[in-house]
Amino acid sequence: MNGPLTPFSKSLHAEKYRAAGESFDESTNRIAAALTGGDRTRFLEFRRILREMSFMPAGRIQSAVGSTRNVTAYNCFVSGIIGDSFVEGDDSIMDRAKEAAITMRMGGGIGYDFSRLRPRGALIKKLGSKSSGPVSFMQIYNSVCQCIASSGHRRGAQMGVLRVDHPDIEEFIHVKHELGVLEGFNLSIGITDEFMVAVTQGTTFDLRWEGEVYSTIDARALWEMIMRGTWDWGEPGVLFLDTMNQENNLHYCEVLEATNPCGEQPLAPFAACLLGSFNLTRYIYSTPDVTSSGINVVRYDFDWDQFRADIAPVVRAMDNVIDVSSYPLPEQEREALAKRRMGLGITGLANAAETLGYPYGSEEFLAFERKVLMYLRDEAYYASSSLAAEKGSFPLFDADKFLESGFAKRLPPGVRTAIKLDGLRNSHLISIAPTGTISLCADNVSSGIEPVFSKSVVRTVQTFDGPTQQTVEDYAYATWGTEPKECKDVTAAEHLAVLLVAQEYTDSAVSKTCNVSPDMPWSEFKAIYMDAWKGGAKGCTTFNPEGKRMGILKAAMAKDSEGSCEIDPETGRSDCQ
Repeated sequence: MNGPLTPFSKSLHAEKYRAAGESFDESTNRIAAALTGGDRTRFLEFRRILREMSFMPAGRIQSAVGSTRNVTAYNCFVSGIIGDSFVEGDDSIMDRAKEAAITMRMGGGIGYDFSRLRPRGALIKKLGSKSSGPVSFMQIYNSVCQCIASSGHRRGAQMGVLRVDHPDIEEFIHVKHELGVLEGFNLSIGITDEFMVAVTQGTTFDLRWEGEVYSTIDARALWEMIMRGTWDWGEPGVLFLDTMNQENNLHYCEVLEATNPCGEQPLAPFAACLLGSFNLTRYIYSTPDVTSSGINVVRYDFDWDQFRADIAPVVRAMDNVIDVSSYPLPEQEREALAKRRMGLGITGLANAAETLGYPYGSEEFLAFERKVLMYLRDEAYYASSSLAAEKGSFPLFDADKFLESGFAKRLPPGVRTAIKLDGLRNSHLISIAPTGTISLCADNVSSGIEPVFSKSVVRTVQTFDGPTQQTVEDYAYATWGTEPKECKDVTAAEHLAVLLVAQEYTDSAVSKTCNVSPDMPWSEFKAIYMDAWKGGAKGCTTFNPEGKRMGILKAAMAKDSEGSCEIDPETGRSDCQ
């Protein structure tokens, strides 16, 4: 099967990833040719993978590689360090805002750590005035993002991070607890182990900046405030900074303080990552069988051999993206070439597992997820080590230090030996991204490692005669009659279990939303985050469908009786504002 089959997916793929008049097959020719260096055998192999949609590069790669568009092939970046100066120095607030504009204009999302900015009310000696604090300066970046969104490109995406020990953390927690504020940002709190220990022990915790303690607070009271915010408003999420750095393969040469907008890529200043996902539904095959009662049935299996065989050519092609991509900033190019990060993940996990008979979140489901990700991790690392023997390791590679990272210690002995002997081409290889649009382009396979939202949804399809409404069915339900366990029926514990399995085999991070029941006990809700930290997650996000944000959105939609006002439930944007 080549390319999307449904009208909606065909239309979406053409709109998002192809030049005017370019067919799906022509787009795969373009991408495969650009990423296989003229080798005919490798071109045919990688093109087959692309045409079957067994592996789907992230949108920036699909639209940028081999095209005439002036966009980067990278989906996500993290800003350079934002220093505590408005205009002076190379790391000033305004310099970083300018760099953010350049990055977003070329199609890249970007994350920032605002923790180096002095707190609200702190004295600025040089000016004889007081600081308005990091939250106020975030408005500058928000305005830049909105301007880029209105200039004809895709909507800008940003992640804003503030450490939990920053004196302005309470203001940060509450800033988006009304619609229309910092809409260009997702927000996350950088949580430290020190804070989590204080929460578990019920002790006090210092809020400080540049070594000066501004106040001492009750850790559990601040934790309660954070939990209330995410329960009611879905933000801010949390990032576990110490886990991110202890697990980091490059713990010896970089510090991670922020992530890309969706949280699956903790990145150093100016770092970027290439993303792409294996579509697990393409490895499901059926065989006729007969039951013991003589009834003809169809059995479904997973083609493990083909899945493993496809990983090495994908690693090689994605490694080549690093060399052919354009970069918004020279600092980003230097960082990419020094570390050669990529983030391979999966999509269609729920569709594939449930077609095999494993309900989402069940023990059988988790075992299948674990096996898939173990194969992906091991084969990707073997392939990268083989590439290193052929082309050289990434410049900052140090075998002994690399193998001491928390993640590298869990690699199997054979992989560790290969790295020790031949090196490694890429510092990071695995990342679980949301895959929203590319999954829709593959005839609506289940997104990433998330459950199926619904068996069918109504989508707008652009046709020659104008937009029409079409019902888009879940891929596995439409193709194999698989009855999914829909998102509303998945428990928070099941969501968390799926997240923790994924993180165990992922060297970067996992984008995953744990949907929660509005009537679950408060203690159980808070336990999700505590258990995520204890279980080794690098972050956690939950969504309460009856929280205050959704309540305001529903009220706004109900208020518009004629339906002329459209509101995006994800961002809170209204075209009536």
